[in-house]
Amino acid sequence: MTLSSPTHLLSASIHRLKRNARLLSRSDGIPLHAALDRIAANEGFEAWSLMVSRAVAIPPAAKLFASLSPGDLVLIGARPRQGKTLMSLQLAVEAMKSGHRSVFFTLEYTGDEVLDRLRAIGGEAMLSRGLFAYDSSDAISADYVIRALDAPPRGTLAIIDYLQLLDQRRDHPDLMTQVRALRSFARQRGVILVFIAQIDRAYDPAAKPFPDAGDIRLPNPLDLALFDRTCFLNQGEIHFDSGR
Repeated sequence: MTLSSPTHLLSASIHRLKRNARLLSRSDGIPLHAALDRIAANEGFEAWSLMVSRAVAIPPAAKLFASLSPGDLVLIGARPRQGKTLMSLQLAVEAMKSGHRSVFFTLEYTGDEVLDRLRAIGGEAMLSRGLFAYDSSDAISADYVIRALDAPPRGTLAIIDYLQLLDQRRDHPDLMTQVRALRSFARQRGVILVFIAQIDRAYDPAAKPFPDAGDIRLPNPLDLALFDRTCFLNQGEIHFDSGR
């Protein structure tokens, strides 16, 4: 990263980096200005003030997408109305910007609602390229998704809204079996699979800032180590984790 460029991408928002600096100041017993400059140095800048004037934050979806590889399974968890569907659609837009196909499997939204959301986040130009598909079949399961994708090109991104949907019908295999089948399919075909996950009502945001794997509502057992990336949202903040 060169300091002569007019703008630079940050690893997180200015707000989050400033909070990290406050924590560093307390933990290392150094003045806040020194902690701010140290954080700036980690981002490739000589000083905090220079960083603020020249830098732009990487959009969370772009940051997450850049970390993904074909074959990855991603889990996005949050309480209702915290932005998990929006985050997944932003990932779809990032995939389409890279020339890859995106498919959205859901029973939660109509096709018009999904398209309206994509347009609202700047995905309209991508739609005209024919890279997006929507599926609202009530038969959605691992086998259905695999058949519907139909020998997908490597790099295809598919969203399942939501993880628990796979476990709703008694004539479907158990959730663990389905996710393992989808993981095997993703690895073989180079598909990125994004699962939107519901959070248990017992999660208390006053007790911890983000839900985590233990807060995912699971009616039946599921090994969460099957996911390569997890992303939890709460009150406009995002926490990324990696199984790697």
